[in-house]
Amino acid sequence: MLPIPAVQGGAVENLIDFYLEYNDKHQLHDITVYSPWDPKIANHPALLSNVNHYIFIDVSSLKARIERKLYGYLHHDEYYNHFIEYYFEKVYADLKKKIFDYIIIENGAGLAYKLSQRGFKNLILHMHNEVRASQEKFHDVVFGGLTKILTVSDYIKRKASVYFPIEKIQTVYNGIDLQNFYPKEHPSVTRESLGFAMDDFIIIYSGRINPEKGVSQLIDAMLKLKDNPHIKLMIIGGSFFGNTNNEDQFIRSLKEKAKVIQDNIIFTGFIPYKNMPDYLQLSDIAVIPSIWNDPFPTTELEAQAMGLPIITTLRGGIPEEVSEENAILLETDEHLADHLTIAILDLYYHPEKRTQMTAVSYERSKYFHKERFAKDFFNALV
Repeated sequence: MLPIPAVQGGAVENLIDFYLEYNDKHQLHDITVYSPWDPKIANHPALLSNVNHYIFIDVSSLKARIERKLYGYLHHDEYYNHFIEYYFEKVYADLKKKIFDYIIIENGAGLAYKLSQRGFKNLILHMHNEVRASQEKFHDVVFGGLTKILTVSDYIKRKASVYFPIEKIQTVYNGIDLQNFYPKEHPSVTRESLGFAMDDFIIIYSGRINPEKGVSQLIDAMLKLKDNPHIKLMIIGGSFFGNTNNEDQFIRSLKEKAKVIQDNIIFTGFIPYKNMPDYLQLSDIAVIPSIWNDPFPTTELEAQAMGLPIITTLRGGIPEEVSEENAILLETDEHLADHLTIAILDLYYHPEKRTQMTAVSYERSKYFHKERFAKDFFNALV
């Protein structure tokens, strides 16, 4: 539900931008993109493409807000909430007037359900997450109407194969812009500007800040490390995608927990995506302690591209992104905070191990570039 081009960020939205950019460069297909409108799109250079065409849907004006509330009042028990369902109906009003060879649905099983119900064929679902178990009553129609499924990891492929023939499911690993994620000679931020000393050992966490990401357990580990004053943690992100620093109750609870070691933890809030490489560059290691089955988090790829040793978990598609040579992979049992503490100390006291892991991170990152992703994505469509 974030706009394309990805002026508000968002992992899925950035990936869509990557394959649209590749399509514009190679002139492969005639693509029409439906997207919510955002004023920052008005003069975006992507709109000049002669093969990618954009149709924008108003979802934020006063009229649209009233209409979507009314839609929600009149329509109950649908797949998504009224915001997404209203958006779909606005897209459908235009879509039904046109003929496309294929319709690619980005991460929207509920939208595949509605299109299947209304007789649409040649639907391709690009799955970035598992389908909602709570919406299983819709799944026969969802998967019955699909031609193919693309998944971001083999983990999601296995989950999708419960509902759909596995031979019609193909994994296409995500990519990132390696021309942006590389160490720079003059980064936009320094340790000093953030209050860190040159001899501090800086751990970085970046991404959404919610319970399933394991940030609370990471702070618990920092509490166990309070007697090591040079071990510091930098937490980057907010409770949702986009340029917002609004704090929810969970973030406030984390800050309250961290008060006793407030000199060892900083919360930066939202950082523009283009500046993320600079924050990763000044860090010693990345910790991504997801406690849910994270399908294929791009934060792992970004840390890897910056040459960071990684501490992460054996959940979802994460083990497909890294290896045991550049990441310490942890179980997410009730002792996760202890596991994190031990892993952090291991890397803190063994700089030679970090050096070896850094070399592997750089090497592995070469595969996960956006051009390879886009090429594989289009090849998988045929």
